[in-house]
Amino acid sequence: MNKILFITDNFPPEVNAPATRTYEHAKEWVKLGLDVTIITCAPNFPQGKVYKGYKNKFRETEVVDGIKVIRVWSYITTNAGFVKRTLDYLSFAFMATLHGLFEKADIIVATSPQFFTTWCGYTLSILKRRPWVFELRDLWPESIVSVGAMGKGKLYDFLERIELFLYKKATIVIPNTDAFKENLIKRAIDPAKIHVIQNGANLELFDTSVRCKGLKKDMGFDDRPVVGYIGTHGMAHGLDFIIESINSENLDYANFLFIGDGAEKEKVMSLAKKYELKNIVFHDPIPKEEIPKYLSIVDVSLIPLKKSDTFKTVIPSKIYETCAMNKPILLGVEGEAKKLIDKYEVGLCFEPENADDFAHKLNRLLTNSALYSKLEKNTAKLASDFDRKVMAKKMLDLLIKSQ
Repeated sequence: MNKILFITDNFPPEVNAPATRTYEHAKEWVKLGLDVTIITCAPNFPQGKVYKGYKNKFRETEVVDGIKVIRVWSYITTNAGFVKRTLDYLSFAFMATLHGLFEKADIIVATSPQFFTTWCGYTLSILKRRPWVFELRDLWPESIVSVGAMGKGKLYDFLERIELFLYKKATIVIPNTDAFKENLIKRAIDPAKIHVIQNGANLELFDTSVRCKGLKKDMGFDDRPVVGYIGTHGMAHGLDFIIESINSENLDYANFLFIGDGAEKEKVMSLAKKYELKNIVFHDPIPKEEIPKYLSIVDVSLIPLKKSDTFKTVIPSKIYETCAMNKPILLGVEGEAKKLIDKYEVGLCFEPENADDFAHKLNRLLTNSALYSKLEKNTAKLASDFDRKVMAKKMLDLLIKSQ
C-alpha cells in the first residue's frame, strides 16, 4: 500500500477535532513514506462562512506538509437548520465522489462526522474496486436526535438502515471510543472488523513550556482563577447551561473564558449580557497553533456536553490536549469520557446540566490545593499514553492489514 485517499468534510485551517485528527495522522503517514491525498471543501466551520484567503471553487489543489489537499465546491451554510445542513453535506459527498474518481488510491478512508462522507467512501470503493475504511467519530443519525435537530420517525429509520449498511460494507470500521464499538456489536456488526483508535494530542504543539503570563492581564482578567472553554459553541455543548449556572450559583470567585464560535454563540453571549455577568470573556476563534498559549493561562479546563445517552459514548478531544498542557479538567460528560477522567484521575466530573453539582465540583477544584496538585500531576501520564504520533502509527498499521 502506498496511496491513501482520505475523504473528510473538515481540514485545517479549521480547528475542530475531525480536522485536527485527519491532518495530524496524514502528516505522520507522509513522514513514513505514504502518498496521502485529502479531499475536503473550502474551510468554513463553524460559522458557515468561507475563511479569508479561500474561495468555494469547483476544485482547488494545494500541498500542506506533503499532503495533497483537494478542495471541492459544496453548498455552504451555517450549522443550523436540518434541511440546509443536509444539502451542505450531500453536495460535498457528491463533489468529493466526482473528484475522487480521478485520484489514484490503494485504499480509501472516509470519516464522520459528517456522515455523508462515508457514502462517498463506499461509492468510490465500488467504482475503483478498492477497500475502504469507515472512520467513525459520531453515531449518526443518533447524534442529531440528541441535540434536538431531528426527531425519530420514518426518516430516522431510513437513515439508520443506510448507516448499518455502510458499516457492513466497509472493509474495517475504526471508531474512536470503545462505546462506539459496543454499540455496533449490539447492532450485529462483525466485531472482527471493528478496531478502536482513540484521539490524542500533538505533544510537540501542546507543550507545557508554553507560557504567556501577560495574556491574562491583556484579556482583562484579575487575580481570580480562570476557567476556560475552547471549542465549538454548538447545540451539543450546553454552554447556555454554564452561563445560567454562573448566574444562579454566584460563581464570582472565578473568571470564565469562552473561545470559539458556533450556532449557539450569539445565544450564549446574550444570556451573559442579560445577567450582566462581569466575570466572563468571549473571544473569537483562534488558530490551532495558538491554543496552547491560551490554555497556559487557564487554571481549569471546562468540557461540557448536553445530558444525553448518546454523549455517553463520546470522548471529547479537548481532554487529550488539555492534559498535554497539564491542566486539570472539569468534565460535564457521562459514560466513556468520565471513565477516562476517573481512570487517570485528571479532573472532576459533574452531572451534565446539574447546576448544583457543577458549582460544587468547581469549588472543590479551586479550593482544595492538594487535590488540584494531584490532578495536575496525573495529566502527564494520560497525555503520554495518547500521543498523536502513536495513534497515527496504530491506524496506519490497520490500513496496511486491511489490504
